[in-house]
Amino acid sequence: MEEKKNVNFMRLLSDESTGSTLSSDSCEYYQTEIFDLLPSIQASRPEQNRCGPLEAAEGGPGPAEGISHGHLSREPRDKLSVQPLRNLAMCIQAKRGARERRRMQISNIGFWESWRRSQSINRKRAWAQMGQILSSLLPWQHMLHKIEGRFGVGVKAYFVFLRYLIFLNLLHCILIWGFIMGPTTFFGRGNHTEPLRFGENDSVLNFFLGTGFLDRSPAFFGFYTRGSLSSPCLNTPLLYLAGIFTIILLSFIMVVRRTTVGYKHTWMLGKRYSMNVCLKVFCGWDFTIHDPAAAILKQSFIRNDLKLFLEEQSFALRKAERTLGQKVRLYLLRFILNLLVLCLLGGAFSLIYISTTATMEYHWFIDLVIHYLPPFAITFVNLVLPHMFRKISSFEDYSFTVQVNTTLVRSIILKLGSLGMYLFFIINKPWQTPPSCRENQFGREMYKLCIFSFLTTFCNTFLFNYPRKLLQDNYPRSLLSGKQYFLIPFHVLDLVYGQTVSWVGVYYCPLLPLIGTIFLIATLYIKKFSVLRCCVAEQRVFRGSNSSVLFHFMLLLGLLMAVATLSFDLYLKADTKMFHCGPFIGGENVFNVTGVCVKSLPSPAQTALRYLTSEAFAFPLLLAEIIILTSYVSRGRANQKAIERLKDMLVMTSSDKRFLVKQHATLQRSRKNASRVRSAC
Repeated sequence: MEEKKNVNFMRLLSDESTGSTLSSDSCEYYQTEIFDLLPSIQASRPEQNRCGPLEAAEGGPGPAEGISHGHLSREPRDKLSVQPLRNLAMCIQAKRGARERRRMQISNIGFWESWRRSQSINRKRAWAQMGQILSSLLPWQHMLHKIEGRFGVGVKAYFVFLRYLIFLNLLHCILIWGFIMGPTTFFGRGNHTEPLRFGENDSVLNFFLGTGFLDRSPAFFGFYTRGSLSSPCLNTPLLYLAGIFTIILLSFIMVVRRTTVGYKHTWMLGKRYSMNVCLKVFCGWDFTIHDPAAAILKQSFIRNDLKLFLEEQSFALRKAERTLGQKVRLYLLRFILNLLVLCLLGGAFSLIYISTTATMEYHWFIDLVIHYLPPFAITFVNLVLPHMFRKISSFEDYSFTVQVNTTLVRSIILKLGSLGMYLFFIINKPWQTPPSCRENQFGREMYKLCIFSFLTTFCNTFLFNYPRKLLQDNYPRSLLSGKQYFLIPFHVLDLVYGQTVSWVGVYYCPLLPLIGTIFLIATLYIKKFSVLRCCVAEQRVFRGSNSSVLFHFMLLLGLLMAVATLSFDLYLKADTKMFHCGPFIGGENVFNVTGVCVKSLPSPAQTALRYLTSEAFAFPLLLAEIIILTSYVSRGRANQKAIERLKDMLVMTSSDKRFLVKQHATLQRSRKNASRVRSAC
């Protein structure tokens, strides 16, 4: 008993956890002599002593409070008792004990409570199995696991992002068919019922330029006329507008949701929580693996995670050892390099302006080269400058993940900026011949950008990367040979660029999502061939969760740019009434087509719609938004306090374990000394 006096433990609780009612629950429910010596009990006792006199002064029962407190503290355990045993972080013996305790609880509780708990467990198991089945049905899942095992989570994040874009474009195709192509197919086009034929003046070149037969096909805006649907609230112009608006709205909701969910996951795995290397080394293996190939992939997962952790730790040590002079020189170098980046961006935009102006004024090129000169200039600057940005970021002394993200940000400014400048010139382009359908001409430009982007991907893989890989295998000392790495920023930028073109052109070329889906599926297999046959794994890996958030944020920027471009073009055409074809011919436009439908509605419905679109509705809407945001902020603060309490509980649990181990070692030494004394006597 004299050893108890040597116990001295001090633990400073955070402000959020001082009032926690959960920290007094320790070491199951055993009330032993050593229970009062645990660090968690000693840390919570001063708070209970401070609350005791106040409760006594208010007439509150002292011991009864402890009983009710213990009852409340067992609520988390009651929730755990409903979970399947396989989901509990216990060893086999502990799980067997938990199963026996559950059986004893079932014998003590009533029939209905036992039936309710069993049904709850069965429902959770069914939902978990259903989720596993649905995840296994996702296409290209085995390919993603294979790529992750060889190249890490960063390259896998790219292919997951590519698969997400395929699903998004498939959803766009369904909406296009339901709102636009389906009604046109079943109800006809009115007087414009000429069958589509391949004319004498048509050629294969039309499929690259979007002219001729393709211009008269359902691929472009001019094909869709009012037709036999002439109801005030059910006609081709209104359905066309509803389809495009639904595509933009659903895309915005899905991209924002993926961005916010990814950001929340990144925030949870950010600087507040560090990776436990012991957990990754000793508990990271999956003992259900029996396939040797799967075992090799799992080893690669763990190795890449450890490489990433060690890389981040070494960079943090280097950053902490910087002196004031080194920081000043580094910031000056970064400032100069950022000026160089701005100069390169200005030169790229000037080149695009010159190429666009050349197509307007000079016509001595051949027809195909003339039409593809601006896309060629855009592709050229988008291929060359990101590599220069990557070299520049390597001199700025960032961590590898920050270097990748910095290159992504600079390159997306280049991609979207060049595309925005080209779109601005196209919108304000003075067409030299009276256009039969100006919207078709704008759609052809988006179609050519999409075609040229895919051709660039195909040629870059099979005409440059793969021959370079063969040259490296046959002639290792050649100047052109060398290791090829899968540069994630550049490939992601190509996807964002292509999807932005699809969003901009979906109004003028409704079949562009279908064309984009075909190209994305082909791109998936092309990139798979490139990464598995031509590339080697990077020596420096980066965290895929952070980059995934940035991927979707860049996609959101592309969507906002597409909405701004479409709104600006429609606003200009509404003022000038420049609709010469399509569903909005005859003085209609996207702004007055809904007015005819509203006027045909009953008087109460008109009054309600006018109120919803008036300024009087803005105040209650703003008030509701404030209430919702306040509730979310309050919930976030409460969750943060709960996280702090759980962190303190984890620290106290580890302190209890260390204390018990120390007491056990002391007891063993005392027993050995006592046995030696008895043997000596």
